[in-house]
Amino acid sequence: MPRRNWKKVRAGNLKQANDLCFQHAKEKHNRSVEMIAELMGVNSWTLYKWADEGKMPVRLVRSFEHACGIDLVSRWLATGGNKLVIDIPSGKTGNADDIFALQDSSNEAVGALLNFYAEKSTAEQALISVQNALERFSWHKMNVEKSHQPEIPFDEIES
Repeated sequence: MPRRNWKKVRAGNLKQANDLCFQHAKEKHNRSVEMIAELMGVNSWTLYKWADEGKMPVRLVRSFEHACGIDLVSRWLATGGNKLVIDIPSGKTGNADDIFALQDSSNEAVGALLNFYAEKSTAEQALISVQNALERFSWHKMNVEKSHQPEIPFDEIES
């Protein structure tokens, strides 16, 4: 089974965002729902209930995402409000992999639009692909703007 590219994954609704966070935690960090609940300081049955009903308190969303290792709930909340979400670029020099990823998401978005207009796919699938491409383009735009004043890469400094 091929590995999932988590950079391309987007949720279409809140329940799907919660489920994808649980899947990411299991695949990438080998964390069960019980471990996630323990890291959050809540009972596992409470976490199951919140995730299933989509009623997690907002104050716990960040700790949930931190325990899962991915921010899909926050991204869904923002994109649901017609906002574009991008990671803050540091102004680092782009490389070929960054450009290939941009081209890949652009081609995927165009293909998704063609399929949607030919009534071969759903609007949700097209929107997710277009959102991914817009986020990548926006990241590159901000990265180019910050390139003359790059940030210090504290996370890359060895101690």
